[in-house]
Amino acid sequence: MKNIQKITRMKLFFPLFCLLLVLLINVVKDPGFFQISVKNGVLYGRLIDVLNRGSEVAILAVGQTLVVAVSAGTDISVGSVMSLSACFTTMLLAGYGVNTTTTIVMPMALGLLAGILMGGLCGAFNGALVSKLRIQPMVATLILFTAARAIGLLLCNNQITYIRYEPYKYLGNFIPGCPIPTPIFVTIVVIVIIMLVLKKSALGTFIQSVGINSRAARLLGINSDFLCFLCYVICGLCAGVAGMIASSRIYCADSNNIGLNYEMDAILAVALGGNSLAGGRFNMAGSIIGAYTIQAITTTLLAMGVSTDQAPVVKAIIVILIVVVQSPVFKSWVETKKNRRRAEIKEAV
Repeated sequence: MKNIQKITRMKLFFPLFCLLLVLLINVVKDPGFFQISVKNGVLYGRLIDVLNRGSEVAILAVGQTLVVAVSAGTDISVGSVMSLSACFTTMLLAGYGVNTTTTIVMPMALGLLAGILMGGLCGAFNGALVSKLRIQPMVATLILFTAARAIGLLLCNNQITYIRYEPYKYLGNFIPGCPIPTPIFVTIVVIVIIMLVLKKSALGTFIQSVGINSRAARLLGINSDFLCFLCYVICGLCAGVAGMIASSRIYCADSNNIGLNYEMDAILAVALGGNSLAGGRFNMAGSIIGAYTIQAITTTLLAMGVSTDQAPVVKAIIVILIVVVQSPVFKSWVETKKNRRRAEIKEAV
């Protein structure tokens, strides 16, 4: 009994339990869910699809985790920032006003870097509003949530810009000769960089300190405003990377559809990871597991015939359940029930 209680109290128990539950449902519905095959030199299978398609959400969840931890708020603009970053990159590579191109007018690496930096610039804008002007995170990020897609559309001259340049497709698909989808490698690189920075420096501790009590952290000499600003910049950079992958997948910048509803998936991933949306301590590994759980849920819903328009309803229900479970009132009610049960057992003995 004690061993079970120790396991259930582990930080990763809840996210791993959710992931295993979703995978179990998939296996029951489709016994070949874990089957992986090689076709035309690349890996195919439902599990590969989950890892591949969940890359953007996993990258967004990394930045969203830091934002939630430091500001006790969410960045609801990440999906729109993905779209803006993708539009900015394709505009630079193709040239303003060009609809379709098989050649590029500037080095591809420079165009991709510019798109990522555009995401960082958007994060800096959000961070300045939250850290300097003390605007509530959801209200501050609502600006770009509304405007970023329109700005991206203006950059692309009110059209979808198609990049038919072959190397541009590699980032969101496969590198010739490599059987593993490129987005998986990109996700690993992003996660490793962020985790190393958090582990090898005091940044993670400072972020948690500010999230728990920003005033006390300020009195201890921690620059809470700068940390908050930095976390939003990192979140924007993550959105920029995710936007590059999403654009490369479809060889174009579709301002209306790239990153659509991804902000909810990123927030849900953080919540599924066992992180409190009230800020403070965070579990990055849990958020990453939560991101792939979201993709597994999406895969399950599509396999069950649920349309992409109806899927957000199911995800919204999951968010409600998680928030309720994490609420202080619910935790207090559970603790009261446990204490009563313990008292009854003692009286019976």
